[in-house]
Amino acid sequence: MTVPGRKGGLGRGLGALIPQGPAEVTAELGDVAGARFAELPVGAIVPNHVQPRTVFDEEALAELVHSIREVGLLQPIVVRALGQDRYELIMGERRWRACQRLGLTTIPAIVRDTQDDAMLRDALLENLHRSQLNPLEEAAAYQQLLADFGTTHEELAQRIGRSRPQISNTIRLLGLPPAVQSRVAAGVLSAGHARAILGLPTPQAMDTMAQRVVAEGMSVRSTEEAVSLAASASDAPPKRSASAKRLVPEAAREVADRLSDRLETRVKVDVGRSKGKITIEFATLEDLQRIAEIVQGRATA
Repeated sequence: MTVPGRKGGLGRGLGALIPQGPAEVTAELGDVAGARFAELPVGAIVPNHVQPRTVFDEEALAELVHSIREVGLLQPIVVRALGQDRYELIMGERRWRACQRLGLTTIPAIVRDTQDDAMLRDALLENLHRSQLNPLEEAAAYQQLLADFGTTHEELAQRIGRSRPQISNTIRLLGLPPAVQSRVAAGVLSAGHARAILGLPTPQAMDTMAQRVVAEGMSVRSTEEAVSLAASASDAPPKRSASAKRLVPEAAREVADRLSDRLETRVKVDVGRSKGKITIEFATLEDLQRIAEIVQGRATA
């Protein structure tokens, strides 16, 4: 069975970091000790007999089913071989159950040959920065490493040479509606467009903006301004809704761009009649502390 709307290249997540057998794939990605990626028959997999979770939230499971139907399975399950083409789940029972409900015949899986979780996690971390993933596959890989293998944001950032804010902002892409995720995975929308669209309050508003961006060929900067206008309009009191928003001068936008590069986060500059405002976004309290240290260092330099 094919998932409607599913794009090529989806459904791999960490599987994109695992050799699949052919020598050219192994040569490109490097060896991942004790693991391989495979599309396994859903019916050949059995639940883990020591799985502590026995009750699965129906609403959350229904949302996962919808996401897989629209976008595909971004995060493969992890299994171990039992022999005679049978496999036991190690991680990902919710994903497996959702695929069963969709009537899928196969599911992407990491087949683990080693019993050492730390060894597999470390090998995946080593390969992550060498793999050509689309933004959603990258986000799914980060999320799965954090959730399934107990990896921290700090460890992930250090091991693959990326900043914590970059990792956090990439993971945020998984919060996009499935229709918008499909456009990102297909390369129609860039990660920059997607991060800007995340500033809208509802999935419907995000989907509408994504359609507009594609139809009008909007740049990332234009998308950010459109999102800002839409968010301001939704928050503004009725009496002020008719007032025109002042355009941000080019010089102010350039300052915002430089600050964004320096602080590694989104910075917005608003210019009023008598005063202005700078808005700096942060992902976590640790991210806020990092930004504060940069600002303080710059101020005392």
